Amino acid sequence: MTMSPTQRSMNAMRESGRRVGVVERFLGYAGPHGVRKDLFGFIDIIAIDDQEGIVGVQACGGSGFAAHRRKIVEEKAEEAKAWLRAGGKIELWAWRQVKMVKGGTRMVYKPRIDHITIDDITGPPPEAPDASEEHPTRSD
Repeated sequence: MTMSPTQRSMNAMRESGRRVGVVERFLGYAGPHGVRKDLFGFIDIIAIDDQEGIVGVQACGGSGFAAHRRKIVEEKAEEAKAWLRAGGKIELWAWRQVKMVKGGTRMVYKPRIDHITIDDITGPPPEAPDASEEHPTRSD
């Protein structure tokens, strides 16, 4: 049986010295096959990192990267902004198989890690106009 993206992420984070815990829950009574429920709709794992602080991690397979990123920055934007404003960090870990050596046949799983910031959700702040630029004047 292969490991889930959540299991892979937790193992990698533990190896790097993070303390981790799963906050995603399986609700067996919801629907005919049950559903998975993320904390705040986008967090599968909470990690404590000595440098980064508290990190909320969304883990997925490589093909789910774009959909999960969109879920965080669009569908769950208010929740994500509240998490970030409270001092938390957000990471998206998307696992995919890549060749261990270029031209080789052995495959290994590697994560693509995206650090999501407030600017990813709200867009960068508008730039102030440059005071040194000359503005055309209107002539009557």
